[in-house]
Amino acid sequence: MRIGELSRLTGVSPRLLRYYEQQGLLVSSRRANGYRDYADDAPMIVAQIRGLLDAGLPTEVIRDLLPCAEGKEPRLNGCPALTAILADAMREVQSRMDRLAHHRDALARYLQASAS
Repeated sequence: MRIGELSRLTGVSPRLLRYYEQQGLLVSSRRANGYRDYADDAPMIVAQIRGLLDAGLPTEVIRDLLPCAEGKEPRLNGCPALTAILADAMREVQSRMDRLAHHRDALARYLQASAS
């Protein structure tokens, strides 16, 4: 299928689909006329990418996890490095949350002090 059709099926812009390709998340071949040609499972792969992005994972991590993905949700099967990858991602998310909480608390103190 061509990029326009994949875009219509997934609701993802052609520009973003090309970005996924650049990041090694999505694969296409080239037709004789130079147009991209995606496999029949490309809509499911795009749904997997979107789901993993929605979980806050960066594309570098998603590239490692995609071979473990099954179905649209996706459900991740037991690839050898899966637990370590997800644990690292979880630690990074927790670290970002801790930094944001610190910023929130500092701003709250400034607000409270300015109201006095």
